[in-house]
Amino acid sequence: MQNAPLSARFQVFTATHKEFKAPVHAHKEGQLVMPITGSMLCEIDNDIWMVPLGSAMWIPPHTPHRNRPVSAASFCFMFVDAKHLSLPDKSCTLCINPLIREMILHLSSLDTIVDEQIENPHNQMLFAVLFNMLASMPAEQLNFSLTQDRKIRKVAHILLDNPSDRRKVKDWADFLAMSERTFSRLVQKETNMTFGAWRRQLHIVISLRLLTEGESVQTVSEKLGYDSVSAFITMFKKALKKSPKRYIKSIHA
Repeated sequence: MQNAPLSARFQVFTATHKEFKAPVHAHKEGQLVMPITGSMLCEIDNDIWMVPLGSAMWIPPHTPHRNRPVSAASFCFMFVDAKHLSLPDKSCTLCINPLIREMILHLSSLDTIVDEQIENPHNQMLFAVLFNMLASMPAEQLNFSLTQDRKIRKVAHILLDNPSDRRKVKDWADFLAMSERTFSRLVQKETNMTFGAWRRQLHIVISLRLLTEGESVQTVSEKLGYDSVSAFITMFKKALKKSPKRYIKSIHA
């Protein structure tokens, strides 16, 4: 008995966050969310994921989620049987090199509903190469946890609305009417991070959105409440191993 041909189905959109409205849903296949221009936000479980250019979001099968573009964006959804891909069983962002991007765009332009197109040896080879390469791409954790705890979730939404809020652990503990120790332990339990690391993760998510929208490093630094541009650049480099300008340049390469 021959193995079933490798295949995927694709959807390509251009929309703004106001035009593209999708409720929380799930698919029987795995889904890859790849921005073509602009960037995407994916809401999965209690996390918000940032998907900038040069990355793609992997969403395993049967995972409830909601995707939305940031401002105006064009993007490609690839749906594939997870057995064809050696990817994590948990959601993650993958670095996408230019070759993978072009293969996805090429395959998305084909009428893959037609069996002859799917089974064409050339396209089968492209699918095989694409699936193998995706499995070798490094994963990035470009997410901010909203958590399930009601009190920590309240802090998360305040920080989302005002990421420049620089209140310290003691201030937040007082705000929630608990001790510093209890607050710190609760954040650690819910996010597996210290409060400082959790807030920095939010700053990474927001800074990537703003930078991919064309905001300057100076402006992003100010919006996130940093005392200096150099302090923001240091934080960014520590998290993503590149300066903001180098990171943005690399995803446009």
